[in-house]
Formats: sequence, C-alpha cells, structure tokens
Amino acid sequence: MAVMAGVVPRRSRVLADERGQMTVELLVVLPVVLIVAVVAVNALTFFGDCAAFDRVARNAVRLCAASPAYGQDAGRSAEEVRAVIEEALGRGNLSVGVGVSGGALGHATYTATLTYAPTLFGLGLRDEVLGVRLPRLEHQVSMTVDPYKPGMLF
Repeated sequence: MAVMAGVVPRRSRVLADERGQMTVELLVVLPVVLIVAVVAVNALTFFGDCAAFDRVARNAVRLCAASPAYGQDAGRSAEEVRAVIEEALGRGNLSVGVGVSGGALGHATYTATLTYAPTLFGLGLRDEVLGVRLPRLEHQVSMTVDPYKPGMLF
C-alpha cells in the first residue's frame, strides 16, 4: 500500500500526540517519591538509633551511676553517662542529654534523651526537603538505680 504525499498515517498521529507524556508524569511524581523516600529512610534510621540508644544508655547508667566514686554526686554521674552514650553513638545528627532526679529511699532516676535531626540520605543536616519540614525526633529512656557507695554507712 502506498502512502500518499502529505498524508500522515493515523497511527503516527496518535503516537505524536502522546510523545513526552511519560516525561511529564515523571516530573509530577518524582518529588512525591523523593519525599516519601526521605521520610522512610529517616524513620528507619531513627528506629535503629533508638534501639542502640536504649541498650547503650542502660549500660552507661549501670556502669557509671550504680557505683559512683567516693565524693561523686549524681550530677557528675549524669555527665559521665552522657559522655559514654555520645562516645558509643557518635554521629553528627544525634544529640544526647541526661538528667537525674532523686527518688525515695536514696534511689536516683536517670533519664536519657536522644534527639535525632533528619538528614537528606545522610548528606548533611536539613530542616526541610522540597518544602516539607522535617521535625527533630526525640526518644527517652529512664532507669532507676540505688547509688551504692562501698564503705559508706548511712
């Protein structure tokens, strides 16, 4: 079958009308996919950091606060706990705080707080991605100990 000069077959016209459609769809969907990926990666990283933080914080309280040195007060023990946790976790987007409160019968409750700053796939600290604000996340763990001081009588 011969094609007449100046007449474009119907199939070619339909394909020409749809040219570039996939590119436009990609440009519309790509920002949404990136935002979902950033949120998912940060959420999973935060959950992993929380698991490690729980283990490290409880061990630090057990080691540094349960048997303080002679003359060491609870505030100094809290600083030692914070230093041990920061050394174990040691990432730029994590910050650690440790507080202590006195309880009944000489017990002390140590509360460690982990603050997580979201990142853009680990490429530095960002507060927002494509106009979506990424809030800082916090996680707390508490442990109550009896600060036994060897050789001291109450």
